[in-house]
Amino acid sequence: MDPINLYDYEALAREKLTSMAHDYYASGAHDEITLRENHAAYDRIRLRYRVLRDISRRTTRATVLGHSLNMPVIVAPTAFQKLAHPDGEAATARAAGNAGTLMILSTLSTTSIEDVMAAATGPVWFQLYVYKDREATKALVQRAEAAGCSALVLTVDAQILGRRERDVRNRFQLPPGLSVMNLMPAGQEAFPQDAQGSGAAAYVISQFDQTLSWKDVTWLCGLTKLPVLLKGIVHPDDARLAVEHGAAGVFVSNHGGRQLDTAPATVEALPEIVAAVDGRIEVLVDGGIRRGTDVVKALAYGAQAVAVGRPVLWGLAAGGQRGVEHVLELLRAEVDLAMGLCGCASVGEIDEDILL
Repeated sequence: MDPINLYDYEALAREKLTSMAHDYYASGAHDEITLRENHAAYDRIRLRYRVLRDISRRTTRATVLGHSLNMPVIVAPTAFQKLAHPDGEAATARAAGNAGTLMILSTLSTTSIEDVMAAATGPVWFQLYVYKDREATKALVQRAEAAGCSALVLTVDAQILGRRERDVRNRFQLPPGLSVMNLMPAGQEAFPQDAQGSGAAAYVISQFDQTLSWKDVTWLCGLTKLPVLLKGIVHPDDARLAVEHGAAGVFVSNHGGRQLDTAPATVEALPEIVAAVDGRIEVLVDGGIRRGTDVVKALAYGAQAVAVGRPVLWGLAAGGQRGVEHVLELLRAEVDLAMGLCGCASVGEIDEDILL
């Protein structure tokens, strides 16, 4: 089967991946209500298109935190990409750059920051978890900056891990030969081997700092010259606090439905976050984006861009770097088509007027 949309790639990836790897990537927390709602909420939004507008010269180009990109779609941080393909994060970085967009590299990468940056053909941001070992955390920030990452994305909704029951049943562990490569210098790269359920959850409990608070955002902003974005914002008050504490942007994100089940779908939370920051910082959104129409809806609500995670993993599993490139091109083409059918010749023409 030649894939013609992101759902086709998901089906292909299911055939390629081990059941443990597929469940790790695909699962959500508890009953997976938020996981399903992230996309279902987009389906409920209607596009009130405009006609008789000159759309003969369309462009999907967008600017995100100063980066000029081919489309308002970036690659979200996802962990353990070598579960999908031996080339892992390096293949994704090359694909994102070749597609004219940027990648966010996870702390929980199976490829080191330095090796990913050596492979990258475009901009890379580094997603950060704060460890109990603050020196190890500081070292990660310094390495990301030295390697050439152009922003830090602090995940703020995962001091503890949501209960992902598929991982619990599978007793999820990284297979031999894979580890959290970025933490190898600190000796914190391996999962606990005596975990009774999910090894990932046991790792988070043993390593991540549950005392993380707003003062640590100030600490991080003072630690680096890079702009800092906060990922995991769904409440407008937290968006306002992000501005006050020096963040350069926020991701409206519920961690792909993997943390608190029954949390709001991200596109439902998006308008209030946009209103709360009032143009002072950039707003991005992830979760459930599978079609070009989803992207247009998110932009109409005020997002600067969207981030996609699982579809990139499906492309990586199905075809390595070329698979990721094709996933991104399929989505870019759908964005272009949706814009044209809505009467928008550029990303800047997309606004809330087209939403019903």
